[in-house]
Formats: sequence, C-alpha cells, structure tokens
Amino acid sequence: MPGRHVTDQQMRLFMTLRQTHSTPVAAAKAGISQATGYRLQADPTLPSQKKIARSRRRPDPLADIFDTEVVPLLRSSPGIRPVAVYEELMRRHPDLGTGLGRTLERRMRARKAEQS
Repeated sequence: MPGRHVTDQQMRLFMTLRQTHSTPVAAAKAGISQATGYRLQADPTLPSQKKIARSRRRPDPLADIFDTEVVPLLRSSPGIRPVAVYEELMRRHPDLGTGLGRTLERRMRARKAEQS
C-alpha cells in the first residue's frame, strides 16, 4: 500500500474526533485521507495490534554455502557478476535447484552495501 502508515496516535485522534465530527473532517484533522478514515472506522483495531508480517516462506538455500563459498569468490574478484557466481554454484552444487538466482543477487547486493 503506497504512502505512509497510520500511527496509533493518528488513529486515536481520529476515533476521538469522529465522535463530534463527520468522518471526512475527523480524518483531515487527524492527518489521514478520507478513505483511510472510513477504513479505520470499519476496523477499529490499532495498527500496533494488527498481525505482524510473516517471515521467510521457505528455508534459505544459501545458508550453508554463502559464507564458505560465495564470499571468498567475491573477495578474490570484486567485480564478478551474480550470473557468473550463480553458474559457478550450479557447477559445484547441481542439487541446489534453479530458483536461486534472485536470492543470490539480493544477498550479493546486501553484502556489497554492508561493505561500502
């Protein structure tokens, strides 16, 4: 959902103002959109008490080999591309499967950001 998230304070303010003002006016005074006001009115649960986002859906396929094999490759040749690392991993570990390319790219990008 685009935009900023509604805070607990905004929701409390909206619900208080809703008792004396119309929904569009209460939403404007609380700093939220009119549509958000109607949505909050339908579900009065505070944002901090809503269900948290779920974690990983499947086990990390790179958990065992990233630090032991990929990091040394990146250290030995810093400009290596993710595709080349992926091909090397497929050559060394054919049992890994094919749904690994994007995971590897994300991991390499995150490591590069940490090193900078």
